[in-house]
Amino acid sequence: MVFSSLSFIFAFLPAFLALYYCVPSRSKNMLLFLGSLVFYSFGEPFYLFLIFASTLVNYILGLGIAKYQKGRIEKLFLFWIALFYNFSLLLFFKYANFFIDNINWLLKTCGVNWQFFTLNVSLPLGISFYTFQIVSYIIDVYRGRVKADKSFVSLGAYICMFPQLIAGPIVVYSDISNALKERRISIQNIDRGLKTFIIGLGYKVIIANRIGTLWNEVCTIGFESISTPLAWLGAFAYSMQLYFDFWGYSVMAIGLGDMLGFSMPENFRYPYMARSVTEFWRRWHITLGAWFREYVYIPLGGNRKGTLRTIFHLFVVWLLVGFWHGAAWNFVFWGLLIFVLLVIEKTITLRFLNGKNIFAWLLSHLYVMLYIPVSWIIFAITDFSELRVYLLKMFPFFSGAPTASLNDFWRLLNLYAPLLIASVIFSVSYPQKLFEKIRDKALGILILLVVFWYSVYLLAIGINNPFLYFRF
Repeated sequence: MVFSSLSFIFAFLPAFLALYYCVPSRSKNMLLFLGSLVFYSFGEPFYLFLIFASTLVNYILGLGIAKYQKGRIEKLFLFWIALFYNFSLLLFFKYANFFIDNINWLLKTCGVNWQFFTLNVSLPLGISFYTFQIVSYIIDVYRGRVKADKSFVSLGAYICMFPQLIAGPIVVYSDISNALKERRISIQNIDRGLKTFIIGLGYKVIIANRIGTLWNEVCTIGFESISTPLAWLGAFAYSMQLYFDFWGYSVMAIGLGDMLGFSMPENFRYPYMARSVTEFWRRWHITLGAWFREYVYIPLGGNRKGTLRTIFHLFVVWLLVGFWHGAAWNFVFWGLLIFVLLVIEKTITLRFLNGKNIFAWLLSHLYVMLYIPVSWIIFAITDFSELRVYLLKMFPFFSGAPTASLNDFWRLLNLYAPLLIASVIFSVSYPQKLFEKIRDKALGILILLVVFWYSVYLLAIGINNPFLYFRF
């Protein structure tokens, strides 16, 4: 089940909230835990046991680590057991077939006829996200930063909380531990959360879903047959689809959190307004970046051990970030491309890109506008032969091949021009700042009603409604 579905909007959410607001405070965590398991079962009933078992195992191990805070050997042993358990599940379900395929390729290359069989397993929804949340809890208990939760239900509500279970934002336990114990829900919370949810729904359904059909049309035409302008148009469309898809889902999650009495962290801060790749990744998927900074980069030594070590630490982080996103080499390549650009910026160009003069301002934005579609195309196309074709279409002077007809480009540009313009307008902060001034006034409420019912209409007529980050 996804937030942008009629079954969630008109069945699950109203029924859950009606119960949630009626039960006493001491029962809210239990209802949230059970309701989240029901929510998860709509998409992955087979893996319901997996997330429940992970919650139980980490609950026991967390208590054990807390119990042996003064016994270094026992505490360290339980800590490594917890890390092994959580990461082994992630590696098995997400990467087992990737490793098998690469071993088989290596054997074939070496002339060995024998091959390993691939496994018939699917990727459990949200495992990349809830694994990171569980691990952050275990690490913080080990460090003594948080106390182990003595309530299995409370920890289960944290791990399985349906607003962020499937696609984040990644919430660390310390951010909501107090709210898990005691939270107040007011009419203002509900009002703010509902309005935020509708805004996110609009981003997802009205912009992301519809502009995603442009990218689908480019794929249907075939990369060999597209022109250079169409290749750039398709890359731009995919960039906007991915942004509004994931941002819209994150905004809906924040709105749902408000309605439940939780403050969810911001996950995007208008990344397409950035002036460098460094700034872009401070604005995009903020909770993922914070997780890697807190639990990988800083423990490795951060920037405290000289330039070469800092570069190595960045290499490790971005190799892992790329691999976290998917079991394919294009994600590794994508992560390493970002690493290279970050190193160049930190050592050479960042001071200029952040310059105050108009020339630096223009050049820095042009640089980011070039980086965004190219990087997301590398992210989108897993087959390297197809990726090569697409990149050569974007940069035809490297291939020398004649460009294709522009008929498809003009046809799709005319068809999708309003959506393309809207995506540009809403990717900057000014519309949101303007709306904040009127969101509680009659005009703001009217806009929200139009956005909500138009989104419902688009869902009712069966418009394409994927969620891109489900595959990660």
